[in-house]
Order: sequence, then structure tokens, then C-alpha cells
Amino acid sequence: MADHNMNAAAYWSANLRYISISLFVWALVSYGFAILLRPMLAGISVGGTDLGFWFAQQGSIITFIAIIFIYAWKMNKLDKEFGVEE
Repeated sequence: MADHNMNAAAYWSANLRYISISLFVWALVSYGFAILLRPMLAGISVGGTDLGFWFAQQGSIITFIAIIFIYAWKMNKLDKEFGVEE
């Protein structure tokens, strides 16, 4: 029973680490690049518009979708590592 609790705690800790990293990247791209750092990114042109605007309109959505797939991939690896895969 103690081994099961130890594995569950390690699994949950790794899961929380993945979630924290995902939220940090999401916030950095969505709020950091699109809102806070937009004046610094205004001189960089992407597709006819500045990079800050691009992140606000397209980049944050593309990044969010990438985060979903990366999280699913990492969690599948973690599930196999702890023997709880489907």
C-alpha cells in the first residue's frame, strides 16, 4: 500500500509539473507576447502585420493547440511509465 501511495504521489507530481509548464507557456504567449510585449514586437513583420498582433490573433491559438498535443503525448508516456496506460 505504501508503494502504491508513493507511485501515486510521484505520478501526480509529474502531472502537476506538466500542467504548470503548459500554463506558463500559454500565459507567456497569450498575455506576454500578445499584450505586454506587443510594443517591443511591433517592428517585426509576419504576414503583413506586426508580430505582437499576430500572436494575439493566430499565434496564441496555434500555441494552445500545440500545448494540447504535447500534453497528451507527455501524459501517455507518463501513463506507460507508471503502468496506468489504457
